[in-house]
Amino acid sequence: MTANDSPTGTQPPATYDSAFLKACRREPVPHTPVWFMRQAGRSLPEYRKVREGVPMLESCTRPELATEITLQPVRRLGVDAAVYYSDIVVPLKAIGIDLDIKPGVGPVVEEPIRTRADLARLRDLTPEDVPYVTETIGLLTRELGATPLIGFAGAPFTLASYLVEGGPSRTYENAKAMMYGDPQLWADLLDRLADITTAFLKVQLDAGVSAVQLFDSWAGALAPADYRHSAMPASAKVLDAVAGYGVPRIHFGVGTGELLKLMGEAGADVVGVDWRVPLDEAARRVGPGKALQGNLDPTVLFTDKNTVEAKAQEVLDAAAGLEGHVFNLGHGVMPNTDPDALTRLVEYVHTATAR
Repeated sequence: MTANDSPTGTQPPATYDSAFLKACRREPVPHTPVWFMRQAGRSLPEYRKVREGVPMLESCTRPELATEITLQPVRRLGVDAAVYYSDIVVPLKAIGIDLDIKPGVGPVVEEPIRTRADLARLRDLTPEDVPYVTETIGLLTRELGATPLIGFAGAPFTLASYLVEGGPSRTYENAKAMMYGDPQLWADLLDRLADITTAFLKVQLDAGVSAVQLFDSWAGALAPADYRHSAMPASAKVLDAVAGYGVPRIHFGVGTGELLKLMGEAGADVVGVDWRVPLDEAARRVGPGKALQGNLDPTVLFTDKNTVEAKAQEVLDAAAGLEGHVFNLGHGVMPNTDPDALTRLVEYVHTATAR
């Protein structure tokens, strides 16, 4: 039985009736569920303590450490879901790509993927490449009980952007040059990454996660026509490949206001929305049949309690007519965020939306 199935004649998993999964399925909820992207991370002093002296990618491969980091925000913040502590470049590292996450910079690839010959370096991912994923999720699902665990992976376009650029970029000049100048190589690269991403998600799903999120963090760099032609097919391949697990599939990108309908069409059950588009307008763009996730501006958390509550209420008001709503930030928790502000925000949303 998969993490979100409720087949006839069998006992559904403890997470099935959670507010988070109900909202993802667009069912009535006792309150609007809340979780935060990057909720396990640098804003928590307990995270900084346990991560001290441990490189980011190494911390992802230590099951007990990754379990503790995943559980920390659930204990402190009272969120409705945990998100598996990992990174979108973990599967690339696992298949032998020479990369590292450099503090203050992000993922840096030693030898970027620029030619057809380079594709050979992107071999298939197997469960044996990431045994720590299975072990960590096993530990987590036992600890979390009725609290859902969200798995995730990077979408092919975003992974390709890192691989071709060699690291973070504001212009994506190398990636876009390949996309426009050698469309077949680009398509083959994204197709290969779709298979790697699918394998990484299936390891998480087989281990027991309750939902998955596909992060296409940099898809907002694309015009809609380019997204439809040069990025969406690979994301759709991933989302379709995991559809049989019966768990909610969330699709999120930054700066994707013009792409929301397409991101939903790619196969998402829940479309993540950043802070740039109000949720009622986002719902109009996405169309019926999808839940939405979002979308408080993360910088609001640096203001006072009354302002945070007022801005959160604006999000809730915009979401009032939605088929399903998962409250989140419009992007990840920023490192200097006061954890107490996050705790108060969770309490406010729960109280304000109690049915």
